[in-house]
Amino acid sequence: MACISALPACQHDGPPTAARAAAAPNAAEPVDKAAPSVAPAAATAILAATVATTAPAASSAAAATPAAPSSPAKPLTSVLVLGDSLTDEKVGGGGFVKILRERCAKITFDNRAKGGFMVNQIKKRLETEVLPEGSRYSHAIVFGGVNDLYSDQTANRTLPRIEADLTRIYADLKARGTEVIAITVTPWGGFKRWFTPERGQNTLTLNAWIQAQAADGTLGAALDAYPLLSCGDSERLCPELAAPHKDGLHFGKLGHQKLAQALLAGPFQNCPR
Repeated sequence: MACISALPACQHDGPPTAARAAAAPNAAEPVDKAAPSVAPAAATAILAATVATTAPAASSAAAATPAAPSSPAKPLTSVLVLGDSLTDEKVGGGGFVKILRERCAKITFDNRAKGGFMVNQIKKRLETEVLPEGSRYSHAIVFGGVNDLYSDQTANRTLPRIEADLTRIYADLKARGTEVIAITVTPWGGFKRWFTPERGQNTLTLNAWIQAQAADGTLGAALDAYPLLSCGDSERLCPELAAPHKDGLHFGKLGHQKLAQALLAGPFQNCPR
């Protein structure tokens, strides 16, 4: 399956527990983050390709290998969008969704992203609000995880728990005939209050795991947005792509344009226009 190189999440003021100094903020607050402390070589290896394929792996230690872009196996007709503040158009995110909607005019996009959501909250919204409405989506974009990564201490969002929740999301959608396009966590090393080297490494590990799900056929495609939105310092968003945001986690108009371009060159390249 295809993995594409490209995208981010929402922003919190701080953790709700006494361990504020060392812990990450609670994802129930409206904040998003997305990129770990990574070795520059890891990002560079994927940056050149818009789509990357990964060898299947049962654990978080999967590694990505560049490959050519590919389109989903089934026709695009209606797309469900799940995510956090990076995707939530109601709080200023989701610029890439808007571009896809404009470029793929014959496709229906249903954006159910919510600012501040962790992956377990995305899963709950899917199970309680979306799935009961019926199987009406040909595809789904799933873009989340950064809020979980910095909530490892405040909400016990460990890598196994994040992966388990994403696995459930992917399986629930696939069981209903919906092909999933996943986007990896984007760089968030500039989010200094909550970013740590350990969380940075966890970001890379989670992103590799997501790409491995595309390689083994669980996903229709996986877009690796981490290297796409970084330059120079692989852990941080390119300043010009982040502007006007300065929190180190959210990206602006140019960042959303770059993410949309990667999606249009990959899984949405044959979308009806």
